[in-house]
Amino acid sequence: MQHLAGDDFERLFLECKRGAFRLETQDSYSEPEEDEPFRKFLAGEPDPLDWAAPWDALMRDVTGSGRTVERVRVVTVPHSDYTRFLLSTTADSLASGEHIRWLPRHLTRAEDTAPGDYWLFDDDVAAFHLFTPAGEWTGVAVSTDPVIVGHCCAVRDRLRPQGIPHLEYIESKYVTSTVQL
Repeated sequence: MQHLAGDDFERLFLECKRGAFRLETQDSYSEPEEDEPFRKFLAGEPDPLDWAAPWDALMRDVTGSGRTVERVRVVTVPHSDYTRFLLSTTADSLASGEHIRWLPRHLTRAEDTAPGDYWLFDDDVAAFHLFTPAGEWTGVAVSTDPVIVGHCCAVRDRLRPQGIPHLEYIESKYVTSTVQL
């Protein structure tokens, strides 16, 4: 496996031919650029989402060229504060072309989330997210091993149809009125 971060990680999106898929399995993340927006969310303060502009621009470039970017977020219900924060910011991600589905954890099997967080690129490359013990992202470990990639594709193929599209999810019984949208 090869460790990638920053521009090297972004290059995976720019070089993919068909698209990317992300499986998210944690109920909270520690992303430094999200610290202040998350604080504002918890305090009920408005946030213009300027911090997300570089990612949104990358996603617009990828999806604007006809490639897809999909996510399935496996979440615990009731939601953590961080999941509620993601729910409140997902409309911006949808506007940049991402397709995001939510899947309550209790509806999954443990073996379907065992690989942890990863991206798949063109069903050829698996990029596993690496985190410090405090939950801070340090990059991805990339593999092209067909057994590893095949397993990730199989998990995706089981979870994607179970995931609830964002606009349906925010109206579902899993989302409470405490979410600020």
